[in-house]
Amino acid sequence: MRVEALALQLRPRPMAEAADLGVLLVHRHARSLLRTWAPLFAVVALLALATIEIRPWLPTLLLFCLKPWLDRSLLFVLARAVFNDETRFADLWAQQRTVWWQGLLSTLTLRRLSPWRSYTQPALQLEGQRGKARRQRRAQLLAGKRGAAFGMHFVFANVEIALCAGLAMLVVWFAPEGLHRNVLSWLWQSAGVGNQLVLALAYALVIFVLEPFYVAAGFVMYLNRRVELEAWDIEQEFRRAFA
Repeated sequence: MRVEALALQLRPRPMAEAADLGVLLVHRHARSLLRTWAPLFAVVALLALATIEIRPWLPTLLLFCLKPWLDRSLLFVLARAVFNDETRFADLWAQQRTVWWQGLLSTLTLRRLSPWRSYTQPALQLEGQRGKARRQRRAQLLAGKRGAAFGMHFVFANVEIALCAGLAMLVVWFAPEGLHRNVLSWLWQSAGVGNQLVLALAYALVIFVLEPFYVAAGFVMYLNRRVELEAWDIEQEFRRAFA
């Protein structure tokens, strides 16, 4: 990591403050995120939605399972953003072998249900360590910070559920007078394609909006932990002072 080139002012922060800084990072680099994340997510979402004829619940399940893989592209953009590097889709495409395909199996299986996925993912994706070294780094990052990482994940999971429910309830809200109960029953109890498509679309929209913030919060928490472990703040100050 080129500590001297980081655009962020490094200092030890509470983990909640670091997560907030991640949200600001998304705001600051929204253009880079949008032009890489939007086309990638659109393709994945359309392919997932196309499976609805196979099983009505399949699109939602596919989107849920593919989130860690999608997060890898977001992390690639955010890792460049901390150096103030803009990212185009061509940059992501040029690094597809590393970003999309390296560690694909473990990304979609072992790490899918990790409750601190966005916090440990930078170490797994950006540091290039393998085997024992990777496990030791992961344990080092989580030591004393497991609760904060889980708390951030828990908050985002609940926001995701609330937003999905809110979007789905808009269908009930706009239903004709007197049909609200029928629409509500259709939405949550029907096994048909129509209601499952509405739910899948709501889930896709929530992922599209929320996932960049989730990945960024975990990423800046990871950077904050590296500051604590390796005194990056002091190194950064020295490098700037003697530049």
